[in-house]
Amino acid sequence: MDYIGIDIGSTAAKVVVRGKDSLHFVLPTGWSSKETASLIREQLLKAGIEADSDDSKIVATGYGRAAVDYADKTITEITCHARGGRELAHCDCSIIDVGGQDTKVIQVKNGQVSDFLMNDKCSAGTGKFVEVMANRLGITIDELFELAGKGTPLPISSLCTVFAESEIINFIGEGCRREDIAAGIVDSIAAKVAQLCSRQTMLDTVILTGGLSQVTYFAERLSAKLGANVKSMELGRYAGALGASILAEEKLG
Repeated sequence: MDYIGIDIGSTAAKVVVRGKDSLHFVLPTGWSSKETASLIREQLLKAGIEADSDDSKIVATGYGRAAVDYADKTITEITCHARGGRELAHCDCSIIDVGGQDTKVIQVKNGQVSDFLMNDKCSAGTGKFVEVMANRLGITIDELFELAGKGTPLPISSLCTVFAESEIINFIGEGCRREDIAAGIVDSIAAKVAQLCSRQTMLDTVILTGGLSQVTYFAERLSAKLGANVKSMELGRYAGALGASILAEEKLG
């Protein structure tokens, strides 16, 4: 039996397969979650996995979970991220998930969600903020973090993405170094995420999931803002899909 977790986020769709087969992959979500769900089915078929087979159990989660019409069950992203995050941490933990459109802070105690917060009203402190600012500097997201590690952060005080972009335009006009602007952008994101985290009591183990989970520089900046060791996770972006695949086995196996 294959247990498949599909997490369709606003920016990327993540898939984890556990069981007789084992694989994980990511696809851009694009403009249509329905289209992305079809592409995922095709990708699974290329790997020899039939989504509609009796040998597969599928749980879908995330922003576009309703579009996965071949899923056996849909489960909220908070539940799936908590389950997957705990599996990655191997213990109860605080999970900081920086997604494309929102940021989630989830507390997992005794294997269950004890509390959570979401910042879904503004793109500041999310992956979209990083994308907008990288585009403004004419570089990729990876290049932004690489440059940031070489710079001294310039202060970006605006809580709104639009106004923060205006600040960056001013820095560019003043001839400030791109490395310093990039460092200021990362520092601003870390500050906004830390501010959200401050509304909860963080546990001893804190892990970073989502699209920025592999960026060790961001984890370092966030750790400094929180005064806690935030662990970057190699497979952190798959936390939701991993949790969905585990729940597929537990609830449908």
